[in-house]
Amino acid sequence: MLCPPDPYHLRAMHTADLPTVYAIDQLSFSSPVKPGTYEYELRQTNVPVNYQVLLAADVLIGYAGFWLQGGDEAHIVTIAMHPQWRRRGLGELLLLNLLYLARAAGATLATLEVRRSNRAAQLLYEKYGFVLEGERRRYYRDTDEDALIYTAVLDDVYFSHVLLPLRHALWQRLAHSGGNRLSPT
Repeated sequence: MLCPPDPYHLRAMHTADLPTVYAIDQLSFSSPVKPGTYEYELRQTNVPVNYQVLLAADVLIGYAGFWLQGGDEAHIVTIAMHPQWRRRGLGELLLLNLLYLARAAGATLATLEVRRSNRAAQLLYEKYGFVLEGERRRYYRDTDEDALIYTAVLDDVYFSHVLLPLRHALWQRLAHSGGNRLSPT
């Protein structure tokens, strides 16, 4: 797990975090997860899951997670920031942390789906070396929107030539983001 600059802190998601996680989920997605989903996934054992939360001065402001499938594929299932904390590089921090955790868990490939209309997320994934591999037609049931499938190979070259420079730049940005880092807007 990464240790970002103060005042930010990453840690594993706990069941006590779930009311805030569900509230952020409601604010972030047109089709939020069903109540009890994360609680079930945190407790189940047939598919290894890794959910993380991001705190700013002990306030939970975002979360992200992946499933480890087949022992070597990290399928990123969610990244969400409270709307008042967006556009600061914190979603990027969550993604970066997931990639490091996935590699530590033995993953050699990261995959995810993103709405065709979510160009901002697509640009972030492309910045992090994800490649568009295909699509799932009418994947999102709320709107019948297509999902784009992105993948990244988590090898040594990726970590040294892609993630390390991006991590350094992100740390610089977070460390020098000004005196209003803790204000939510």
